[in-house]
Amino acid sequence: MTDRTADPRETPDEQGVRRNFWPKLKRVAANIPFAEDLLAAYFCAFDRDTPRHVQVALIGALAYFIMPFDIIPDMMPLIGFTDDAAVLVTALRLVSTHITPAHREAARAALKRIAGEDDVVPPGA
Repeated sequence: MTDRTADPRETPDEQGVRRNFWPKLKRVAANIPFAEDLLAAYFCAFDRDTPRHVQVALIGALAYFIMPFDIIPDMMPLIGFTDDAAVLVTALRLVSTHITPAHREAARAALKRIAGEDDVVPPGA
């Protein structure tokens, strides 16, 4: 698995996900049961070995997660992330064969770092 570093050819969605994903995840990771899947999707989306159509699907789901406005506001207790989870689950079902054990391991390692550190630096940053 190779993490894609910032590339001037990236779409605005890719740039936005890179810029805003980690700060939001750090704020909400303890409150969402799908954090590992979200991180695995992130690592798959920015893996150079992932086919472009898979990257596009995952970037769309990740962009929805970081959007400040969505159908159900994230600050609502218990149901705030249900729409984010639904979008992510749909994307993951479409591309599940492309999420590798290496993406899952990177996700678990990142969650451990988030749980144990105040300043999380994503791999490859």
